[in-house]
Amino acid sequence: MEPSPPPPSAAATAAPPPPPSESASSSRSKPAEEQEGGGVAVGVEEMTLIVKWSGGKEYTVRVLGDDSVAELKRRICEATGVLPKRQKLLYPKLSSRLGDDSLLLSDLALKPHIKMTMIGTVEDEIFVDRVDSPEVVDDFEIGQDEIVDIKDKDVNIQKLRRRINQYKIKLLNPCREGKKLLVLDIDYTLFDHRSPAENPLELMRPYLHEFLTAVYAEYDIIIWSATSMRWVELKMGQLGVLGNPNYKITALLDHLAMITVQSDSRGTFDCKPLGLIWAQFPEFYTSKNTIMFDDLKRNFVMNPQNGLTIRPFRKAHLNRSSDQELVKLTQYLLAIADLSDISALDHKSWEFYTEDISKRRRHS
Repeated sequence: MEPSPPPPSAAATAAPPPPPSESASSSRSKPAEEQEGGGVAVGVEEMTLIVKWSGGKEYTVRVLGDDSVAELKRRICEATGVLPKRQKLLYPKLSSRLGDDSLLLSDLALKPHIKMTMIGTVEDEIFVDRVDSPEVVDDFEIGQDEIVDIKDKDVNIQKLRRRINQYKIKLLNPCREGKKLLVLDIDYTLFDHRSPAENPLELMRPYLHEFLTAVYAEYDIIIWSATSMRWVELKMGQLGVLGNPNYKITALLDHLAMITVQSDSRGTFDCKPLGLIWAQFPEFYTSKNTIMFDDLKRNFVMNPQNGLTIRPFRKAHLNRSSDQELVKLTQYLLAIADLSDISALDHKSWEFYTEDISKRRRHS
């Protein structure tokens, strides 16, 4: 099955060119009032921009002042299918600043009646990421006090509420009552997306199917990647994860489900808020029964008690024969499956927990 580009959403839709008599090609509204279920904070300025792309075709993109450039690119991606990392935004005197994804739109002092140009190409149907593409490196640590501050910041909570209303999760298979939830990253977690290979299976992390088969007995499985849905479907399809007879994937999430959070010491950066899943399926999943694997610690910042930092799987051609991470994590997940609240565990010490369980079994 050939994946199709993401359809435009209500947040970003194609718009025909305005009539010649219409002088305003973008507008900024009055500060938004708190709306029921909308998650728009009092005093946050709404902006509507016109983005030109692909031969002059115009798209209406709605954002808020406390959104970042990264969020603007997400909204543009919804309309055009061009991934944020492939976009270059052009506007007189601001083009260089629009290259900083962490910058807040309110800091750009955008004037009314602007029309922005985007240069970018829809992602090719290739399996391995281009070598020259930008790569996120988890190069900073966030202290525990600041993590608490980040997840409790009103501005970040408001962004999560807006995302819950904007992004609707489509189930591939029904949620199962009584099962815990395992949320998995793709790149460097299940798959080495940067190494060259003739066959995608050469880049798959060892024991992937054995891992998913074993944990499926106790966990529903959601795949969440910081790439486009097109790539998520392509990667998981070619690895044989979708439609596997031994386990089922509950849902796929992409980069549009992420939010950009604000921190005091590190500025703004993207993360994966599990609250999005909990809000849409509260009868099945909560903070007490959810665990998330990712090689980037920053992705856990809105739900640090639920994150486990997996060792990244890089240089697949060198490490295929020695990587045992998924074998060991299988043992950990099955060992904690009967606990009523797995968020009370210190997942940073998961290896010690598994070793302790093994020792007890040997002695008994």
